[in-house]
Amino acid sequence: MKKELSALIVLTALTACGGRPSPNSQHPTPNTQHPTAPSMEELMLPDTSYASVEEVKYVVEHEDSLPHPLKDFDDRYRQAEGRVMAFRANLLRNADFGGTVKGTPREIKIAWEFTTDYDQTKTRFGVWGGGSGWTGQPLYVRWTEEEMDAFRKQSPALTKDFGQEEIIVGSLCGKGYFLNYQTGKPSRRPLDLGNVVKGTPSLDPELKNLYVGQGVPRREGPFGCQVFDLLKHERTFFFGPDRQAWRGWNAFDSSPIVAGGFLFWPGENGSLYKYERQQGRLRRVSVMRYRVRGAAPGIESSLCVYRNYGFFSDNHGNVMAVNLNTMRPVWYYYNHDDSDGTMVCREEEGTPYLYTACEVDKQGTKGMSHFVKLNALTGQRVWERQIACQRLNLPGKTLDGGMYASPLVGMGDCADMLFAQVCRNGASKAVGELTALSTRDGSILYTVPYGVFAWSSPVPFLNERNELFVLAGDASGTLRLIRGKTGEVVCKLAVGANFESSPVVVGNTAVVGCRGRSIYKFLIE
Repeated sequence: MKKELSALIVLTALTACGGRPSPNSQHPTPNTQHPTAPSMEELMLPDTSYASVEEVKYVVEHEDSLPHPLKDFDDRYRQAEGRVMAFRANLLRNADFGGTVKGTPREIKIAWEFTTDYDQTKTRFGVWGGGSGWTGQPLYVRWTEEEMDAFRKQSPALTKDFGQEEIIVGSLCGKGYFLNYQTGKPSRRPLDLGNVVKGTPSLDPELKNLYVGQGVPRREGPFGCQVFDLLKHERTFFFGPDRQAWRGWNAFDSSPIVAGGFLFWPGENGSLYKYERQQGRLRRVSVMRYRVRGAAPGIESSLCVYRNYGFFSDNHGNVMAVNLNTMRPVWYYYNHDDSDGTMVCREEEGTPYLYTACEVDKQGTKGMSHFVKLNALTGQRVWERQIACQRLNLPGKTLDGGMYASPLVGMGDCADMLFAQVCRNGASKAVGELTALSTRDGSILYTVPYGVFAWSSPVPFLNERNELFVLAGDASGTLRLIRGKTGEVVCKLAVGANFESSPVVVGNTAVVGCRGRSIYKFLIE
């Protein structure tokens, strides 16, 4: 309790700082100086541990005795103009891609289609084929002339179609593809990623490192996470399996993130890793391992970061905040069931809040997807909305209900709204739907029903009137552009393949892969 009080006192002191004269001052002096930006010490969130953490058994292992605090709070992804180098674009994972359209778009068109290889290897989890799966978001980068010169001098993999704008995407066939954004043609030789890749790779915002986690082993051999040096076009670092992990499954579907100069990479082995970065290399400085109620869960969600706090959910329904300086848990919240979708953070009136939801998995055939808004500083629940969902049994496969995708916090004329893809699977008239909720109280504002389930995360476009349009894909291969304020489907396009993957947005275009063999670039006009 003392720790909680001290934390709240520090937070109150930070938010109460202002530059105005006291109302009791008889002779106020005009403030002619420019306001001083808060120091890092003032912005640092407290190293506290709320009572909720008593539910968590954890250890923090440090590789050496040196302190490794965050170097800054800069969002390097926001600073890298013209680039999308991580899942959902930045530290807050708020999908602020800067997508724009004119007026009310009336058509979704295919600009190009790229065909991946198809891997027919029979794994213990079936044949994975090609294309891309969950979460599978492509990356987009506009290289500078200096960077292009460096690649031309050093990389042995460039093709004649190498250009300033590149798409990078990991495939279920076990290859990493580099595509010319304008033409869809290969801009480099594909990388051999070793195993099935389902998640979203991450491009270092300062180095020429591509971080790729493996999702499913295709054969006996190493299975884990890896670094590719793009200047050499080869794998220069591999880690896995971790013999000290508390859970034996060494997949890395999570998309790693650089925060404060360090790389943070959650694993499905129940561990959160902190690395120092070098060109082509990583050096582990610490790792946090944990159990809740005797079980070590796997983390498939990607880390969301606000200042020195990192947030994630896991496949047992645990939601946690970790102090990224010390790697110790700050607070813990139980959200009932498997939570694979990456949560999103937004600051509202000076306080950061988290939005997330769970699946219907461990609840059984029927249950509730629990949508929650949490205070990111304390873990206190602001509101909860329960949506009935159930499992869907298909030939040879069972699909859980609830939310797999990451939610989209509204912007523009929908700033007080939250958009989520929900797999109802027969618990209502819809199998899947886009659900719009109020960020104020969690009330459901409307739904857009689908005839199939949907795992792909919705993405935003704003027009010149600041009106929001939401692009969302479903398992039938249908893309819908939806007016955020009302739920009106203004246009749609069916391509006939399962969009599990989440799109990346560039201007008035979206690039996304599907199950099968295709990566598409779409125009919204």
